[in-house]
Amino acid sequence: MRITRRLFALLFFVSAPVFLLSQAQAPEKSAAKGQYIAYVGTYTAKTSSKGIYAYRFDPDKGQLASIGVAAETADPSFLAVHPNGKYLYAVNEISTFNGGAGGAVSAFSIAAKTGALQFLNQVPTRGAGPCHVSVDKNGAYVLVANYDGGSIASFPVHEDGSLGTASGFVQHSGSGPNKERQEGPHAHWIGSSPDNRFVLAVDLGLDQVIAYGFDSSKGIFTPLLSGFRKLKPGAGPRHLAFHPDGKFAYVLSEMESSVTAFSYQAKSGGLTSLETISALPNDYSGPKEAAEIAVHPSGKFLYTSNRGHDSIAIFAIDEKKGTLKSLGQVLTGGKTPRHFAIDPTGAYLLAENQESNNIVVFHIDAATGNLTPTGQTIEVPSPVCITFVAAQ
Repeated sequence: MRITRRLFALLFFVSAPVFLLSQAQAPEKSAAKGQYIAYVGTYTAKTSSKGIYAYRFDPDKGQLASIGVAAETADPSFLAVHPNGKYLYAVNEISTFNGGAGGAVSAFSIAAKTGALQFLNQVPTRGAGPCHVSVDKNGAYVLVANYDGGSIASFPVHEDGSLGTASGFVQHSGSGPNKERQEGPHAHWIGSSPDNRFVLAVDLGLDQVIAYGFDSSKGIFTPLLSGFRKLKPGAGPRHLAFHPDGKFAYVLSEMESSVTAFSYQAKSGGLTSLETISALPNDYSGPKEAAEIAVHPSGKFLYTSNRGHDSIAIFAIDEKKGTLKSLGQVLTGGKTPRHFAIDPTGAYLLAENQESNNIVVFHIDAATGNLTPTGQTIEVPSPVCITFVAAQ
């Protein structure tokens, strides 16, 4: 659930160049090949966090080793890495930028040997409270969802990885039945289709998934006549994950803590509902605040996070039908798992517990999908997103 104080967060300007790892924090040697750099986005307002943190991740052992603060920037709540692995983008989930209304998105170049982030530039997102960022499949545009502003935007990626001003923009309109959470549109996720012909946006305030035609040469969104897919009123859809084969898509609804499975029509960008299944135990009666969803690289399992219940829900996927079977929930070992990520090898799941300020590492059983804590817990202030880059 979004916290009101974020609306008043101030932006900490980043000046180029930015590499905040001090001599005491800096690694003694470069990360080895076969390993990864993990970047963690955080909330900085009213916390001790400085911005984006960097870790080495050893996939053989499933271990994180701290590098330090990679960049100081305000409320970098969601991160995305360019397909070429050279650039990282972070939304600054704030309500004012450069004296005007709206948030910002920041661009950094990545030094994959050391974990350093070099600040490139920062541009306004044309809406307040940007909460999600992704990069289109061609690496030509960065896509942003503005939660408080209820809008989406695209930004051209320059040759050096920096961003231009918004080339595409759509303001959503309308509301949902929950007058407190759905008084207006709240775009919460945006991403391109597997073939990059469409962009899908998930709007919590409208209970809708909206598909747009996407001109990948101009970064422009085109509304589709059949592009609106309505979910249950008051469900509050939050995030979407495609199956690796591109035939199915799964939408996590925050306010209902449920997953809706869809078949995906690649020709039209349309979605056809298959089923909706709860992410919580049948006897649970507490807060419903689902947060993140991801499909395992094998395509066999799907995972979601439940704030309130403080767990990761596990589902088996019928790879022919796309339907789901609940395999239960595993507690995250902390409070408020806003986000989690599956490492690039598919062997580990890293759960970020925002309110207990830690990341807990789980081993994934390749046969059953079950999660087992490895025993490693990393302390980091207010973690809310994690992404990986191959080390060099």
